[in-house]
Amino acid sequence: MSSSITKALRALGALMLAVLAVPLAAQILPGTQEPEETAPAPDPLGRETPRGAVDGLLAALSLQDYERAAQYLSPVIEEETAKDTEEEEQDEPATSSADEEAQGEPSGEVTELPSGPSENALLARNLQVLLDRAGRLIPSNQLSGSPDGSVNDGLPLDLERVGRFTGQEEIPILLARSADENGTLVWRLSRQTISDFDKVVPPEVQEKLVEEVEQAPQQFVVAGAPLRDWLVLIGGAITSFGAFWLVSSGLLWVLRRFVSDQEKSPLYRLSFALLPPLSLFLMVVSFGYWSNSIDASIVARAALRNLNGVFGWIAVIWFALRLVDAIGRLIAARMGELEQRQTKSVVHLVQRAAKGVLLAFGAVVILDTLGLDVTTGIAALGIGGLAFALGAQKLIENLVGGVSVIADKPVQVGDFCRVGDVMGTVEDIGIRSTRLRTLDRTLLTIPNAAFASDQIENYAVRDRFLFNPVIGLEYGTSADGLRDAKAIIEEILSAHEKIDHETTRVLFSDFNASSLDITVFTYILADDFVQSLHIRHELLLAIHERIGLAGYSMAFPTTTVHMAPQEGATTG
Repeated sequence: MSSSITKALRALGALMLAVLAVPLAAQILPGTQEPEETAPAPDPLGRETPRGAVDGLLAALSLQDYERAAQYLSPVIEEETAKDTEEEEQDEPATSSADEEAQGEPSGEVTELPSGPSENALLARNLQVLLDRAGRLIPSNQLSGSPDGSVNDGLPLDLERVGRFTGQEEIPILLARSADENGTLVWRLSRQTISDFDKVVPPEVQEKLVEEVEQAPQQFVVAGAPLRDWLVLIGGAITSFGAFWLVSSGLLWVLRRFVSDQEKSPLYRLSFALLPPLSLFLMVVSFGYWSNSIDASIVARAALRNLNGVFGWIAVIWFALRLVDAIGRLIAARMGELEQRQTKSVVHLVQRAAKGVLLAFGAVVILDTLGLDVTTGIAALGIGGLAFALGAQKLIENLVGGVSVIADKPVQVGDFCRVGDVMGTVEDIGIRSTRLRTLDRTLLTIPNAAFASDQIENYAVRDRFLFNPVIGLEYGTSADGLRDAKAIIEEILSAHEKIDHETTRVLFSDFNASSLDITVFTYILADDFVQSLHIRHELLLAIHERIGLAGYSMAFPTTTVHMAPQEGATTG
């Protein structure tokens, strides 16, 4: 996995290099480039890298195309045959021209060449039998994708280890780099490995194994391997994963029985994050060992071992995502106890950003594990990066708006506020938008750019609430009655512990159209809106009750009509 991490980091850095390369390329003056040398033609069989050679060999074996598979073997037999021919020609006596004339002209008969597989093809068939029985190939994603191979493996530069045979003795499977008939440097199975076939299995046993394979009943083949082998390997993987999953589920069930507060328990949250992905990871490890110990097609084993590496990375990324969630929930629960709601918003934003980075990293390493050249692909994105950035202006604007809302702290999650003409409770501050639960219980989503630029009135941050009622008495109330009513209201306010006495003012304020107004101005000492409503309710009831007991009446809109007799009118 370390090689995949290195490749992933290189791939992520390729985009930056591509962007930096644009201005450098613009500075190259025309006519200063050196003439390009003619590069050798690429190998049509993909043997230019160790990974390509192994993948091509397995593809040919899966099709049972042994003539093609023979081209992935170093040409041992041809060279030995050529040497024997040269030695025979040297041992034959020279023939004179007279003898040649005496032999006569050719009769014109054509000698038929023997049909059937070549010697190299038979050697490739034997190789497949040995690989099925005793071969262990390194997964493709762990092989070098460079034409030079691995330079730090302790082997000569023209040799590359790609697996091993576990027969009578353990023998490495090596590739050798040499020039083909076109002068292209390619990787092929080394001559030493081919000559070691007899050390893996004696020749007579090899012949017996080949006969058993040829005489075996025809099997249903899927993707180059018998269906039975696929079912055995996949069934074993599913069975092992199911067993590990049951064990992890049992451990979580036991923890739930003993942990009362699961949200605040680091042990439970870490176990909840670790155990399910650990089941998948243990399946990957056990399958890697078990698949090498059974008698199954090398094609099926190699394909599933490559896929096994993908599942290994999925397990790691899965655990990382669950760990981020677990840590976020623990911190959010702790911040909830301390009533630091803004910190919870920061935690949620960091949590989502971390999960986004993990998913991007996981996509890169999984694509690399599958054998795709992600470095070239990401470097190509540097050209389209500018166009993408122009199309994503709104997304970036909303992202910056979300960061500014969290940094400036105009509201926190749980605050009741007014944004423009909308009132509601903040439920979530995300990367792109902020969600408000309105008074009608609908969920309103506001883009962060608009939310941050609008006027925000936060009702939740008040440390006190204004108490400013106007008490209207009837016009029949005397001046002494107004003074008495004012004293009653002041007494009620001074006796209440939740009133700010330093700011309290009770004054006769106005001759209204229908009442004599006494204005009350003070603050209720409460930090909760609902609590302030209850205190306001108590004060208004007390004022109404005490004023009524004192014999004064509250005014209400009335109209008084005065009727006067007209001049000269008689009354009777």
